[in-house]
Amino acid sequence: MPRYMLLLHEAPATGPAPDLSPEDIQAVINRYKAWRQSLGARIQLGEKLKEEGGQALRREGSAGKPGKVRILDGPYTEAKEILGGFFILEAGGYDEAARLSESCPHLDFGWIQVREIEET
Repeated sequence: MPRYMLLLHEAPATGPAPDLSPEDIQAVINRYKAWRQSLGARIQLGEKLKEEGGQALRREGSAGKPGKVRILDGPYTEAKEILGGFFILEAGGYDEAARLSESCPHLDFGWIQVREIEET
């Protein structure tokens, strides 16, 4: 069965934690756990990414004349959106992957990009 990566995007100011109490944060975590359990073995992996830190690598130059690799720190809270986490999901196609993702609690805090994983 094909596998899909659900990329969890959010705006830094609207992510799940800014103004929530510890009890509210635990309630959000419990919603994610319940959603994940409802999908059983279809969810193969899922992780939240740390909000601080990270690096981006970019090669200077062009495809025909690649240059030096630049390493940049980030993402920063000034960014319009960040990648906050991911899930790997088994589904019969994009339509099914999207349907299964519609009940993901993350949609209360951001948006989900669904991409099929190409088996190599």
